[in-house]
Amino acid sequence: MPGLALGERSGGAAASDAAMAVLIFRLNGVSDDEAADVRALLDAHGFAYHETTGGLLGFGVAGLWLLENGRKAEARAVIDAYECERSTRLAAEHAALRRAGRAETTLQRIARHPLQSLLALMGIAAVLFVVLWPFLTLGR
Repeated sequence: MPGLALGERSGGAAASDAAMAVLIFRLNGVSDDEAADVRALLDAHGFAYHETTGGLLGFGVAGLWLLENGRKAEARAVIDAYECERSTRLAAEHAALRRAGRAETTLQRIARHPLQSLLALMGIAAVLFVVLWPFLTLGR
């Protein structure tokens, strides 16, 4: 059964369990390809779910909610197996890139995003200044 949009309900038993939907996968900080993979996995295994966003200001919970509370353990096992496989695959890809000398270094990342890097360094310096200021002026 494909995922449902926010506010939609599936028929049958899932509709009665909709009031007890359970968060099965948080989407905050998840890449688009991983989120798409998890949606496809849930669809392929016939789990009824709906998706929420973080809202306009990002204060809400962005996630996939399982509508059939009784299938939570089964859905969790499917997602956990996927995450384990994905982690292993990405680690192997990164190791291969490092061996080939094509993995992105910190300096390359700074060169690719100079303004973001400068702002981060300025933020770090400002926090250090605020934290250390009382100690630097202690003897005055």
